Amino acid sequence: MQTPSASTFSLRLHHPDDRPDTPPSPLSAATKAFIISGIDKRTGADRIVCESCFEQLDEAQRTNLRAAPWSEGCLLCEVKEDKPEAYTRPFCDFLTENPTVFHAVQYFKEKLSAAGFEELPARDQWLGQIRPGGKYWVTRNGSSLIAFTVGRAYVPGSGVAMIAGHIDALTARLKPISKKPNKAGYLQLGVSPYAGALNHTWWDRDLGIGGRVIVKDPETGKTSIKLVKLGWPIARVPTVAPHFGAGMMGQNNKETQAVPIIGLEDRKPTSDAPETLGPAGSFASTQPPRLVKLIAKELGITDYSLILNWELELFDTQPAQTGGLDREFIFGGRIDDKLCSWPALIALLSASEPETASTIKLVALFDDEEIGSLLRQGARANFLPIVIERTVEALCASSRTPFGPGIVGQTYARSFLASADVTHAGNPNFLNLYLDEHVPRLNVGVAICADSNGHMTTDAVSTAILRRVAELEGCETQIFQIRNDTRSGGTVGPALSSAMGVRAADLGLPQLSMHSVRATTGALDPGLGVKFFRGFLERWEEVDGEWN
Repeated sequence: MQTPSASTFSLRLHHPDDRPDTPPSPLSAATKAFIISGIDKRTGADRIVCESCFEQLDEAQRTNLRAAPWSEGCLLCEVKEDKPEAYTRPFCDFLTENPTVFHAVQYFKEKLSAAGFEELPARDQWLGQIRPGGKYWVTRNGSSLIAFTVGRAYVPGSGVAMIAGHIDALTARLKPISKKPNKAGYLQLGVSPYAGALNHTWWDRDLGIGGRVIVKDPETGKTSIKLVKLGWPIARVPTVAPHFGAGMMGQNNKETQAVPIIGLEDRKPTSDAPETLGPAGSFASTQPPRLVKLIAKELGITDYSLILNWELELFDTQPAQTGGLDREFIFGGRIDDKLCSWPALIALLSASEPETASTIKLVALFDDEEIGSLLRQGARANFLPIVIERTVEALCASSRTPFGPGIVGQTYARSFLASADVTHAGNPNFLNLYLDEHVPRLNVGVAICADSNGHMTTDAVSTAILRRVAELEGCETQIFQIRNDTRSGGTVGPALSSAMGVRAADLGLPQLSMHSVRATTGALDPGLGVKFFRGFLERWEEVDGEWN
């Protein structure tokens, strides 16, 4: 069972004096492996590393680690050697421990900070804050994140190697007033499906509750955001037995028949009136009292009126894990699109930082892709273009180069966007739905995705670019396109590439059971993704040079 946890974050302003004049030195390979592996959060034998790696870590990183005279089985060595299997467990741990988009962003922020990346608050002036060789991240709404590094040899007009994906997943979110009348002795919870959630795969699942809570400080009156994740199943959407003759495969009403149960009512109430927490009109008074008490206890809150609002959702609590005869699969929830966004961010963390590199390496992870990307934290907002333009403006100022549309246009013309989202692995039971020779396989590598109607950004040029990256890195690529008589999904690629005018391609790692509450991918696919994405970030400048 997961350990209940809560974390708090707040806005911290940075000033020019906070920034050193020279960029930090590159991290050692052992330190990068330490950050990526998550070994510091493991226990027992899982904390044993070889003596060579142990000696390369600083004193704080060595805490609770044990050194062994042999290197066989050293997780840090496996990460340094770029073995795909070294990334399997870290990815599974990420899926399990970060069930909501808010937790995913917080996880990435912690990894970035440990790797020496600095926050760029959107409200701050960025002039004087960004320099060649620097590493930065910025968030929007706590649910989208952009991280990037500036080449040590950067000059204004250099291009950006971009990977963009999404970290939202199908879920069921609590309604603004989630308290419902008791029925048949059950406590129920009012929820709304986000994207295609509450489909038939959500029934009879052990569902937890987590998200963010808006809290008021009783002494200062200031508000803050706290993350919460209850560590055991709270809710369940029960099916009805076939004896009643009711169909259970997509034929049910999501408003009246997919209402989760979260407990049993008290058979000995202290009064005839239902329990209400907080004064009339307060947020707490509109939510199930026992749920309010539970959330408040997790956050250490005794005055329920201090909970001003929350964004909580349901999630499958079963851990992500390997399976199959040789453990060649990963079974887990929220694989779409953590399967591409996690390797992309890990690739940025592990990418080399040569003195001669001039490009900006960037990873953008968006919210709201599953519902059209239209909100301010989505890919169709101005988040990515404005981060790039503010960055170029700051770098121009530090080099005394005039900033304007010319430099911005030059930057975009030298850039490339890899739009990374999961794609469909071949399902052996439904191969009639796939095009011949367009059937991606697990544990092989990324699939380049095409669509004749512009749902994907891929064309002949961008395909050749990605294949060249794969050739240089020793990676295998696959091809996917839907049949003419089926419907294509969408990605963040078309909106972003059209907004910036950059060359772009869509690609993704394959999975089975897309949009199910639990999906399947290959155990090696996260590691294969890290290798390809890192190769793209490191080699874009070289590959781009071959086209000029």
